[in-house]
Amino acid sequence: MNPPMITEHAIQAAYLAATVLFILSLKWLSAPATARRGVRCGEIGMLLAIVATLLYHGIVDYRWIAIGLVLGSIIGVPLGLVQMTAVPQRTALSHAFGAFSVVLVGTAEYYLRAPNVPGFTMAVLAIEVILGSLTFTGSLMAAGKLQEVLPQRPITYKGQNLVNLSLLAIAVIIAVVLVLHPHRMALFPLMIILPLAFGVMMIVPIGGADMPTVISLLNSYAGLSAAAMGFALDSKLLIVAGALDGSSGFILSVIMSKAMNRSFTNVLFGAFGQVQASAAATGQARNVRSASPEEAAGILAAANSVAIIPGYGMAVAQAQHKVRELFDALVRRGVDVKFGIHPVAGRMPGHMNVLLAEADIPYDRLLDMEEINPDFPQTDVALVIGANDVTNPAARTDTASPIYGMPIMDVDKARTVMVIKRSMSPGFAGIDNPLYSLDRTLMLFGDAKGFVGEIVKELAGHAAAAH
Repeated sequence: MNPPMITEHAIQAAYLAATVLFILSLKWLSAPATARRGVRCGEIGMLLAIVATLLYHGIVDYRWIAIGLVLGSIIGVPLGLVQMTAVPQRTALSHAFGAFSVVLVGTAEYYLRAPNVPGFTMAVLAIEVILGSLTFTGSLMAAGKLQEVLPQRPITYKGQNLVNLSLLAIAVIIAVVLVLHPHRMALFPLMIILPLAFGVMMIVPIGGADMPTVISLLNSYAGLSAAAMGFALDSKLLIVAGALDGSSGFILSVIMSKAMNRSFTNVLFGAFGQVQASAAATGQARNVRSASPEEAAGILAAANSVAIIPGYGMAVAQAQHKVRELFDALVRRGVDVKFGIHPVAGRMPGHMNVLLAEADIPYDRLLDMEEINPDFPQTDVALVIGANDVTNPAARTDTASPIYGMPIMDVDKARTVMVIKRSMSPGFAGIDNPLYSLDRTLMLFGDAKGFVGEIVKELAGHAAAAH
């Protein structure tokens, strides 16, 4: 057996091992207890895939590859060292880079093969380029909204959906023409430009409250474009990896939409997140009661059961480690402490789980919305830390509310509700929360990290006094 054949067998074996590792990674990432193992599996699988690809005998010059690896590392290392609050926009940027690479590869493949491109190859190249282009600009827009470089509220105008869908329809028509007549090379740039414009126009009418769903949907598009690239390059590994990414992203998007009780069309075309007329603006008085850290600590110290509901405010304040200190202080006093996690809390899927895991909160204390909601009527204190829209009881009671019908955390059913919030401003969905004016609610105004830290100090003082 000659050396090239040995190399080819080694490459295919490495690809097979990488495929198995990718599947196992996705399986283990579905549970907090095995998530770290899943990440390691994915990393090892990707390393195997890269090394095997670099062994490919068709590579004649490694200099450009080396330059790409160095430049990619220079960009990637700082992106991997961002604060947890920036992970959603960093994820969106990763989707953008991946999609852009797919577009570049698809473009190179077309011009290398044109004008004699087989129909099937042209079809998958068209899918690859269209999905990659709209994912590239769409992900950039999503990252801009999450970073607050772009307006977080929907930007709309009359007939916008018609214009957007027309752009995509024209791109698809061009793709069909190229499948039938691949020699019409002048049309190919248009098939890139139109989806690039569509990606921008698709995201700007979407409000920040829908970004978790949008990110998972863009992840799905990026995976599907990579799978199409696998067909064009005859790479089984790319097909499998892209299909895993695309299907998992789509399933996650379905779960997120279900958690908000809204359809994909409503997310993509509903312009959800326009600021609603607030009580202050309409002249209605809002009676709210506030409390100091000392008062909050006294209520928590006297409680038998506490449910902590984290939101994006906790992420912004980087308060997860102080929350862990609060958890420890309450557990030492014999308080039963649980965490309620809403599926769309934060700015990306699993955002709160990642933050709390970083602070080493025990996995068995993290409960999904369906698990913890029945417990609220028997809960002494529900402590909401920076969560607004996912605790809004208007979703159950106000048929005129844009979030009516959305499943929420039933914190208003607890005996006492305490909400840590900087101000009375509405959340990312732009909707006032009547929870704050309930008789059983106390507002704890301030930075989440600082306020929780003060509560922990007060609890320590109570414990010292008791001894």
